[in-house]
Amino acid sequence: MADKELVDQFLEMLAAERGRAANSLSAYRRDIENFLEHTSDPLLNTTSETIRHYLAELHAEGLKVSTVARRLSAIRQLFLFLYREGIRSDNPAKNIESPRQPVKLPMTLADKDVGRLLDTAEQKTRRGKLKALRAHALLETLYATGLRISELVSLPRRAVGPDTTMILVRGKGGRERMVPLGDKARRALAVYLQALLAKEAEKGVKSPAGTHYLFPSRGAKGHLTRRRAGQLIKKLAVEAGLDPQTVSPHKLRHAFATHLLTNGADLRAVQQMLGHADISTTQIYTHVIDERLKSLVLEKHPMADD
Repeated sequence: MADKELVDQFLEMLAAERGRAANSLSAYRRDIENFLEHTSDPLLNTTSETIRHYLAELHAEGLKVSTVARRLSAIRQLFLFLYREGIRSDNPAKNIESPRQPVKLPMTLADKDVGRLLDTAEQKTRRGKLKALRAHALLETLYATGLRISELVSLPRRAVGPDTTMILVRGKGGRERMVPLGDKARRALAVYLQALLAKEAEKGVKSPAGTHYLFPSRGAKGHLTRRRAGQLIKKLAVEAGLDPQTVSPHKLRHAFATHLLTNGADLRAVQQMLGHADISTTQIYTHVIDERLKSLVLEKHPMADD
């Protein structure tokens, strides 16, 4: 049976049984035809070695890993179809591994940039306005704890008191964890909460619904939204002379983790504070620590060169 006929049968199956759209079918055809153009073996005689040689050629051409992985996926599905239909007695693509995607390192902020951001937020509190105090408390707590912004804005008011040193956080999957709260963040929260309580008393707010959250809002959720929190932080970034595109709540979370590891924090302790279920998720931050940690290892490790 000719290769073209086999490919047509495969595409017909994708359309009929899996409901693939015309654009998707065209993409499959292009990827498979590219494979056939690179090889001299007909599909019925293709071996695993043929497929590996094809992938090596793609890498040599400098194609992106994602493109190579996509083409291999099309080849795999084709040969699986031929095997299941009894057209081939084996599947040469069965044990071919997909090329590994390069690790995408999280974008983070340098210490000095975080410092500029925090200084700007603190300077704006000198007038004592509630919004400035809120922004400062939000920023200090975000960087001090590494919380996800969704976790922070939904914290209940009772989570923080005058003597609070640990915050109980409910994270993804309902998992709870304890996260330390530093002195600077605690002071910023205390000043903010004092102003908030005074404002609520002035307005006669007595309903528990109005005082349930640490960062309340008149919106439907009853607390500051992730989007609004992000806007406040980007506004502070502009005032601090930073590119707002480089600053976000999530990048502050990355900065929290990276800066802790840079200064020698234990990886598992950082994992617990971030609420990562798998330590491999936390390990990505070890790839973005700056040269200070590398120098520390070289200087202090007992096996380092003299």
